[in-house]
Amino acid sequence: MNFLPRDIDRRAFLERFASAFLGVHLLPTAGPLPAAEAAAGTPGGKVKSVIFLYLRGGISHIDTFDPKPGRPEMAGVQAIRTTADGVLVSEWFPRLAQQMHHVSLVRSMTSTQGVHALGNYLAHTSYFQTPTISHPSLSAWTLKQRGTPNPRLPGNVLVNGNSQHPGSGYMESHLAPLPIVDPRQGLQNSALLPGVTESDFARRTALAQTLGGEFLARTPHRSAAAYRKIHEKAVALMKSEDLRAFDISQEDVKTRAAYGSHPFGAGCLLARRLVEHGVPFIEVEDDQNWDTHNDQIASMKQLTPSADQTLAALLDDLHQRGMLDSTLVVMATEFGRSPRLDPHTAGRGHHPAAFTWWLAGGGMKAGYVYGGTDAAAERVADKAVTMPDLNATIAQAIGLDTQHVEHSPSGRPFTVANQGQVVTDLFA
Repeated sequence: MNFLPRDIDRRAFLERFASAFLGVHLLPTAGPLPAAEAAAGTPGGKVKSVIFLYLRGGISHIDTFDPKPGRPEMAGVQAIRTTADGVLVSEWFPRLAQQMHHVSLVRSMTSTQGVHALGNYLAHTSYFQTPTISHPSLSAWTLKQRGTPNPRLPGNVLVNGNSQHPGSGYMESHLAPLPIVDPRQGLQNSALLPGVTESDFARRTALAQTLGGEFLARTPHRSAAAYRKIHEKAVALMKSEDLRAFDISQEDVKTRAAYGSHPFGAGCLLARRLVEHGVPFIEVEDDQNWDTHNDQIASMKQLTPSADQTLAALLDDLHQRGMLDSTLVVMATEFGRSPRLDPHTAGRGHHPAAFTWWLAGGGMKAGYVYGGTDAAAERVADKAVTMPDLNATIAQAIGLDTQHVEHSPSGRPFTVANQGQVVTDLFA
């Protein structure tokens, strides 16, 4: 039964699959390595998959997960109780409030990068962006060290992503994420065009391999070998039953409704399906832009309903299926927003000095708050955490060796989280 669209033939699928991994354009315009920390007896290393939720634009911490009840900076927005004892969130997240007993809030995130592109890059790579090197994302590091337990599926997937994602950086191209532009459409362009038979496709593939083999013999550059590897994996996936993992229409109506029909909801549902099929790292970007420079209250009324629905549904679904302990869910953003409303726009500006990320499942403490900001949510007052620190914590949870050194093609040494310090207090 062919459950995916047949509007583009397999050659187009292969070309797009390969170009994505090879970095021609990351997105269309539209067994585990033993962890060094395990030997030291520290926690971590038990997570099978990561779902990395990226809310681009810089989500306001005071309006979401670090409210300051009664403060003028709240602009009348109320804080509400949650299922985590003593933990409050803003009134914009009533559904997620019922799932906060699964969550560890890190309210003391801090950065120096107040520009979207620079903050996005640091969040994904743990390195400052420079013109001389392209650093790999945490997801590429994960695939590099961990591999994938299901060789028929990509080990690194990016849903609803954008062209600013760093991909595999200087690492091999096949470690970059497979982009899924619209999770509601499955993995498109992966079926034969009517009239093209399996024998036709096999003959063309054999010819391509013959010609490609001659080229590889004369071309030592690793991108050429990566193309062959990507091509082979794409063909294997196209012929595999695992392709059904990308088809969220196979979920029942109730489940799809719980997540929501919008791209972020569909993306998170797809992420859960991919976790079930053994994919180690899935990033889902919210298709909305949280860059709320104008009219903060109106913006939150528009942005939060779908996010609240989806975040709550994902945590509850993973818990009900018994998957949350082995799956680490991370909510990240590039910076926070200024606690004081702009008197001219009634919005909030960029604010890297203090913001919130959170983690759930994956051996982390539940219903927990780490660190804090001052009374106005303007500065970190306790236990500052940088993006490299939290990425090192995620890496340890996955079981990566945070001290292992990889060299770029120019010979420069790098580690997975740029020597960030693991926040061990977050582990249960």
